[in-house]
Amino acid sequence: MNQKLFSKDFTFVVIGQIISLFGNATIRFALPLYLLNLTGSSALYGVVTACAFIPAILLSPVGGIVADRVNKRNIMVTLDFFTAAVIVTFFLLKNEWNPVPLLTVTLMLLYGIAGAYQPAVQASIPALVSQENFIAANSVVNAVSSFASLAGPVLGGVLYSAYGLDPVLWVCTVCFTLSAVMEIFIKIPFQRQPSDGGVLKTAKTDFAESIRFIRREKPVIGKVLLSVCGMNLFLSAMILVAMPYLITEVLHLEAAQTNRLYGFAEGALAAGGLAGGIGAGIFADRLAIQKAGNSMIVCAACVFPVGVSLRLFSSGMINYFVITVCCFFVMVCSSVFTVQMMSFVQTETPRNLIGKVMAVILTVSMCAQPLGTALYGVLFELCRGFEYAVVLFSGIVSLMIAVGTRKLPMGRDI
Repeated sequence: MNQKLFSKDFTFVVIGQIISLFGNATIRFALPLYLLNLTGSSALYGVVTACAFIPAILLSPVGGIVADRVNKRNIMVTLDFFTAAVIVTFFLLKNEWNPVPLLTVTLMLLYGIAGAYQPAVQASIPALVSQENFIAANSVVNAVSSFASLAGPVLGGVLYSAYGLDPVLWVCTVCFTLSAVMEIFIKIPFQRQPSDGGVLKTAKTDFAESIRFIRREKPVIGKVLLSVCGMNLFLSAMILVAMPYLITEVLHLEAAQTNRLYGFAEGALAAGGLAGGIGAGIFADRLAIQKAGNSMIVCAACVFPVGVSLRLFSSGMINYFVITVCCFFVMVCSSVFTVQMMSFVQTETPRNLIGKVMAVILTVSMCAQPLGTALYGVLFELCRGFEYAVVLFSGIVSLMIAVGTRKLPMGRDI
């Protein structure tokens, strides 16, 4: 990596992301696990997780519009401080309110903030680095996200298992506060755009412009997004529900180690993202966009060993090992694909549209996940004793979608 990439402001963005995303990964690991431990219900877990995604989907387009019209640094600072306040509020109310609705509302707020936050980060990259460094910069941001997701669940699992939820909440509060203070010192070039009228009219115009760009000027982006939605519905959502449910409720692991082992599994998932992000940066010159679909095929193929292992082996530790290793490789390939697509979109999108287009991409890619988590929560509940069948179903459908994605005309003519 050269000095042009790691300017002072880009370095501050990266450090702020490490701290903020670490807190985000830890709290989003601990709260759903707390719910699952309280209720033992995969269906309730899936429904609550699905509800949490709804604000992220609704607020991501808003975040993209705001990112193009407001200083991106101010967005990041405000949202990090607000996240810290949400966690403190949850801590004060958790012994006074019914835990299920309180957890649902808290997770909805946290996911909604994240949905509004990420477009500002993605839109800041073209403003801070040169075009030839886009893949490297996205690789760094992706690797940082994966590293935080690796460390967060591991520390969260250890703290939660040993001391309960309260220390996790305080660690996350400190993380978001430190991140907000760090981001105050970032300088991101900003040029105010003219407004067409009131807030609602401006938002409607901006959103329509980004949709028009994707549909008419870069239609292949829309086709890839539909494929990603399918993968989120049938693969990502399955992993999101299956990993905590299988490890904590089905594999019959030693009770004292269950939450810690789940934390390590989540860490392995993030380690795959880290490895994929770093690999994408190292081999940036060799990553042809025309072959991006191959990564999705490998993602789908990695699901089958999990289903076969659950069917053939009764040992909880063998199944735990297979789940952890397969999810690691799913994340490696998923991260490579994500870096390729984000870099391409940033290169092909005009600067005044980048925040809005990124927001549409993030929004559409997330749309299927709430439905998927609710679906798999119910399927695992209905198929107790036959969890392998649910996993194999996910693998078959995901592989069909991935093969279709590979045939999309991605290349110089996009």
